[in-house]
Parts: sequence; structure tokens; C-alpha cells
Amino acid sequence: MKFIKYILTLAVSIIFIVNVQAQNKKIDSLKTGLENNKAEDSIRVNLLVRLYYEIQDLENEKARLLLNEAETISKKINYATGKADVIYYKGHIDVNKSNYKESILKFKEAIKLYKSLNNRKGESYANNGIGMAYYYQSDFSNAIVYYKKSAEIDESLNDLKGVAGSLNNIGNIYADQGNYVEAIRNYTRSKELKLKVKDTMGVARAYTNIGSIFGEQGNYPRALENFNTAVGIYEKLGLSNYTARLMLNMGMVYNNLGNIEKALIYVNKALEVAKKQNSQVTIAICLSLKGTIYKTQLDYINALEQFQKALQIRQTINDKRGVGISLNDVADVQILVQQEGKAFKNFKEAGIVNKEVGSPIGLCRSYLGLARCFNFQKQYQKALNYVLKSQEIAIEMKLLELQKETAELLSIIYKNTGDYKKSLTNYQQYKILNDSIFNKENIEKITQLEYEYKYKQALDSASIRELKLTKTVLDTSQNLKKSQRNLLLGIVAFLITTLVLGIIILFLKLRNQKSKTQNVIMEQKLLRSQMTPHFIFNSLSVLQGMILNKEQKKSVSYLSKFSKLLRTILENSRDRTVSLSQELIAVENYLALQNLENESYTYTISVEEDIETSLFKIPPMLIQPFVENAIEHAFVNLIGNRTINIELSYSNQELICVIKDNGVGLEDLKKDKNQDKKSLSTTITSERLKILSKDFKMNGSVTIEDRKKYNEQGTVVTLTIPYIKIESIENINNRG
Repeated sequence: MKFIKYILTLAVSIIFIVNVQAQNKKIDSLKTGLENNKAEDSIRVNLLVRLYYEIQDLENEKARLLLNEAETISKKINYATGKADVIYYKGHIDVNKSNYKESILKFKEAIKLYKSLNNRKGESYANNGIGMAYYYQSDFSNAIVYYKKSAEIDESLNDLKGVAGSLNNIGNIYADQGNYVEAIRNYTRSKELKLKVKDTMGVARAYTNIGSIFGEQGNYPRALENFNTAVGIYEKLGLSNYTARLMLNMGMVYNNLGNIEKALIYVNKALEVAKKQNSQVTIAICLSLKGTIYKTQLDYINALEQFQKALQIRQTINDKRGVGISLNDVADVQILVQQEGKAFKNFKEAGIVNKEVGSPIGLCRSYLGLARCFNFQKQYQKALNYVLKSQEIAIEMKLLELQKETAELLSIIYKNTGDYKKSLTNYQQYKILNDSIFNKENIEKITQLEYEYKYKQALDSASIRELKLTKTVLDTSQNLKKSQRNLLLGIVAFLITTLVLGIIILFLKLRNQKSKTQNVIMEQKLLRSQMTPHFIFNSLSVLQGMILNKEQKKSVSYLSKFSKLLRTILENSRDRTVSLSQELIAVENYLALQNLENESYTYTISVEEDIETSLFKIPPMLIQPFVENAIEHAFVNLIGNRTINIELSYSNQELICVIKDNGVGLEDLKKDKNQDKKSLSTTITSERLKILSKDFKMNGSVTIEDRKKYNEQGTVVTLTIPYIKIESIENINNRG
């Protein structure tokens, strides 16, 4: 199977190389034609226009000069076709500069000229250009009219590529209106037609658009899968200028996942390309996303500055849909910095704009913002009305992020109004939605996609080098005489090629293995970071129950112990290693906290006298998952004396932790159908120990046994913990 995948990858690479080479040959041919034809006639005009089309995205300044020369000659010799083509392309330049009114006038002038020449294809292009200009102004009804005119002309000409382009544009409108089913249907149909006519760039655009839809719906693995495919296509074609919007989309996905570092890398790449192209629309989107990243980092001053810059650009270029987005962004930050009056005004204005342009996502955000403002002002009924409107849109459009936010705000509003039952129901719904976005499956899928994309890039690079090397050998062989000496040289070249390819393949295998290890470590960190929120949510739920039951003393005691434990966990989670004494304090606080509600078990923690706990540095959060398992599973249906004993010993250079309980035992747990699934935290810890063994260069393992084999009751867990031993107390601060 791996060999077949390699051959397929090689075949795809050959197709892309042929496409790029064909484009380069076309450009060279047109340049040669211009060199050979200096006369100011229609032939030179056609050559200039065709060369402009080929290099407009590669050499902007040179392309502009070519178009100016074509315009001058066309006017001089009164060449109507040349005039129409020049006006059409200048209309596109105005669109890129956000001069939409001027662009529409130019496209309409081009349509008149094309009609007089009976140039149906030219009419189609110009109608599509008008549709694009209306689309960027969020005038969707007019945009659809002109896109459909373009599609009708292309259908009459049996131009599948043109029809595919119109389907893609209509899909964009449905996406902006929140009709994702129709949007994906149009994008998919467009992609199928573009594959049929081998429009490689069009295929890349379709993948980008489909990925954007999945990103809006919170389906991040599917979004990244489509984005990576599109990036791969553009990079193979050598068209990095097309990747600005794509990089932005990937940045948005990683920001939503909380990976700020990757989000910034992608948004800065996008901003660099957008500035080179002087694309005001894309620059505004980049600034907006940077503002979102600053907001995530709680840097509200810089966030507000970026959002306001984006708003100013969008107002200048009359991008109404963008204005609606930016007003929501600005208001979101203003409410966080307690500028409620300004926030309310901007949310209100954003709602009006979003209604006008038909943007349900923007309207959903505006309603949610207004609800927050009213909640802050303690006008709970008005807050409730708006948040329910927002929730209705979020559910209808399957927007997980906004569903999560509305559920959280509903929980707060119901709590403020004393409806604790509804408050708890919505809080539980918030937790479910949060877990569905940041679950293990999504994280594993994203990690796998990143790994596969990097591996695919390496393979493609190797394939291209292989093809170049093979071509060099073949060219050399054809030019040499058929002789014994040439045969010998051919054999030597073949052996060298084989050796080089063998080295490349070996290098790739080693690199892939390293990537796998890095990805596992990344997944481990992501999963570990979720353990703390889970524990916090559960603890707060218990505390809420005590408060509702008016158990004042008990709740105060619980809160005190909870805060100490939380502080310890937060301090430990920042470090690669912590002292054994710190880890044991965290475990003891955890046991005491879990036992406080109903004192359902007794516990002991014993450490051998020879162990100086402050001198041992160990990875944090290794013991706690197994203690948690004992509390949650060991005493099911067991009444009476319940004990948990933790013993630490040190012998033969190994640090051993034994966790015993007198519960139902491992065998009875396996019989219980509800216990079929392994504990996620236990699985993570087992995986961590395998990696930590290599990292610390010492044995790290876990053994779980039923105590029946020792004629006892319960379960025993034996942990061999990797550690760093400090020579003296004074050296602790200089290590780890």
C-alpha cells in the first residue's frame, strides 16, 4: 500500500510539474513573439494582453506596463477587441483596489464592446466581474443576477470551466448568508467540473472554500484537511501569492483551538502577502484576526487598536459585510474593558448592518453582545430575549462555538434570576459543547493531518528532485555516443542516482519517526491541559450543590481546600518537573477534597525514611490519575470500611509508588459493562511514562494487578517513576 501511495504521489507531482513547465513555456513563447513583432498592430496588442493575463499574479508592475502599452496601441489603430480586453482587465484592477463603482462602469463598457463584436466569452467574463464587484459590497442580490448571466452564457458555449467559476461564486454568496448546505453543494459541483477540465487553480479555490465552511461550523479537522490540500496545490504551482486568504483561514482555525503560536505564524504570512498585493480587503481581515489573537491573550488595548484599524479600512472601501464583523469585534472588546455604553451602540449598529447584508452569523454575534450588555446592566429579561434569539440562529446553522457561548450566558442569566435548575442545565450543555470542540478525537485528527501534510511535502520534494535527476541522466545519455565508454558512464550515473534516492528515503523515514514522536508529545500536552478544566468544573458543581443546600461551614472548608489544590496544580503544570514533596501535597489535597463531601473512605500516604522528598524532581500529575481511578471505580456497590494507601520507596536506584485500595478488584470491574472503556487519564499517563523513560534515560512503567493473587481484596497499582535527584537542598533552585 505504501508503494502504491508513493507512485500516486509521484504521478500527481509529474502532472503539476508539466503544468508549471507549460505555463513557463507559454510565457517564454509570448515574450519571444513580442521581441519578433515590434509593429504597433493588432497582433502585438493580442500578445501584450495574453502575456498580461499569464503574469498578472507573478509580476504585478511589469503586467501593468504591458496593459498600458496595449491600451495605447489599441486606441491608436482603433482596435475594438484590444480596447474591450484592456477595459475588462482594468475593471479587475479596480476590484482589487476596492474601487467598486469604477470597476462596474468599466465592466459594463466592456460588455457593450464585446456585444458589438459578438464576443460571447468576453460578455461572460465582464458579467462575472460585475457580480464580483457587487459581492464585495455585500449586494448579494445583484451579485447573483450577474453570476447567473455569466453561467448562462458559458452553458450556451459549453464552457465547463466558466460554469464552474460561476458555481464557485454563487457558493460564496450562500456561505455568507449562512446557507451552508447550498454553499457546499455549489463548491463541490464546481470542484468536479474543474477537475474534469484540469483547472488546477480552480480546484485549489474550491478546497479553500469548502474548508472555510467546515471552519465556521467548528469542524476543525475537516477544515484543515481541505486547507492543507489547497496549500499543497498552490505551492506546487509556485503561486504563493494565492495563499494569503488560505493562511488566514488556517490561522483562524488554530486560534479557535487555542494554538496562538501557530495562529500568529499564519496570520503574519497572510499579512505580508496582502501588503505586497495592496489588497485592502485581505489586509482588513488580517488585522481583524490579529485583534482576535490579542483578545485571546487578554491584551485588550492592542486588540481594540487592530479591530478599529480593520473597521476603518472596511468603511473606506464600503465593505458592508466586513463593517458588520468589525463592529461586533470592537464591541466585544469594549464590553471587556467596561465601556458598556460604546459596546451597546456598536452591537446595535452591527445588528442593523448584518440584517441589511443578510449575514446570520454576524446577527447571531450582535444579539449575543446585546444580551451581555443587558446582563451587565441587570436587565435580565431583555438579556434573556436577545440570547435566545442568538441561540436559535446558532443551533439552526450548527455553529458550535456560538452555541457554547449562548449556553454559558444563559447559565449566568438564569443564576442571576434565581432559576438554578435552568442555570445548571445550561451550564452542563456548555460543558458538553466545550468538550465536543476540544475532544481527544479532534486533537488526534488534527495532529494526524499535520503529520500527513508534512510527510506529503517531503515526498513531493523528493519526487521533484528525483524527476530532475532522472531527466538529467536521460538528456546526458541521448547526447553521448553509443560506445562502451558511454555505457560505463550510464551505469555509474544510475548507481549514483540509486544511492542518492536510497539516502533520501532513509532520511525521510528517520524524519517521519521524529515527527511521530513530536506529534505524540504535542497531543499529550493538549490532553493534559484539559484535565485541569474538567476537575475545576466538577469541583465547582459540588460547591454549588453545597451552597444550594445551605451547608455554609462545609462549603467554606471545601472552597479553602479547593483553592489550595488549584494553586498547587497550576504551579505544577507550568514546569517540566516538580519536587516529590510538591506532588505529594497535591495528591493529599486532592484526596482530602474528594473525601470532604461525605467522608466515604480513609487514606494514608507513607514515605520511607530514607527518601528526602525535596531532593527528588519528578514529572507532575503522574500519581493523581490512579488515585482518581481508585476513588471513582474501586468502591462501586461496596459498603463499609474503604481505604486507599499510598506508599513510596526507593531501592536499586528506582523510585517506586504503590497505590492500594480494598475495593471490588480489577476482575469485578472488567465484568461490569460500564467499565469497558479505559480511563482517559490512565491511558495518557501510561503513554507519558513510555516517552518520559526515554527523556529521563531511566525506567518508567506502570503495573495494575488484582490483589486476589495475594489473597487480599482490591487493586494495587505499582508506578516506577522517572526522576532527577538533586545532590543537596541548596542546588534545587539551580536544576530542573
